[in-house]
Amino acid sequence: MATSGTYTFNLDLGQIMEEAYERCNIEMRTGFDYRTARRSLDLLMLEWQNRGLSLWTVKDTSVALTPGTGSYALTPEKLDIVEAFMRTNAGSTTKQSDLTMQRISIAQYSHQTNKLLQGRPIQYWVERAPSGITVNVWPIPDSSQTWTLGYYYMERIEDSGSPATLNMDVPARFLPPLTAGLAYQIAIKKPEAATRIEFLKQDYEEQWNLASDAAREKASLYVVPGGYQYL
Repeated sequence: MATSGTYTFNLDLGQIMEEAYERCNIEMRTGFDYRTARRSLDLLMLEWQNRGLSLWTVKDTSVALTPGTGSYALTPEKLDIVEAFMRTNAGSTTKQSDLTMQRISIAQYSHQTNKLLQGRPIQYWVERAPSGITVNVWPIPDSSQTWTLGYYYMERIEDSGSPATLNMDVPARFLPPLTAGLAYQIAIKKPEAATRIEFLKQDYEEQWNLASDAAREKASLYVVPGGYQYL
């Protein structure tokens, strides 16, 4: 049996939009059709991140802490901290050690009696603002040694962008829900596709569930923003 032997199938923006319009029984003809579809794609990406953890967007990094400073603003693409730890002797091949930290809520932090206490940070809480998030550690790091905050974070999915030959910032297995979701969004906005809204919505949710279940962490314990869940 002869097969292609390749594993590179992907869809660019133009092809995703074309497929979505076809599912609505509509032809994409104008620049406005393209712009409104691209806008819906970007809104769809934000909706996906509101649904919960997207494992392909989880990355790790670290920041050296400054003695006497407890708050650290993160860059705007970082949406949430998944897990954090305090690293000592960073860079040492024999002494580097990662110490567990506990995530607490702002309400829990407000009950800390001595908020100016300095020492090894053992807790952190995340402050949200339109411009991005700030991670706060407690106790405030002291100067007894060099403290490094290591953390895993959920990164915002990249915008669709332009031109139409670009690819979306999603794994291939999420192309079906991406296309189905865009078709549903287009149908909502196009009166001539009103009769297909319910079908396209059901198809979108089915495709999303299939992809998200397949992409779920296979370990018996996995992390989500703010804590742990057991399977």
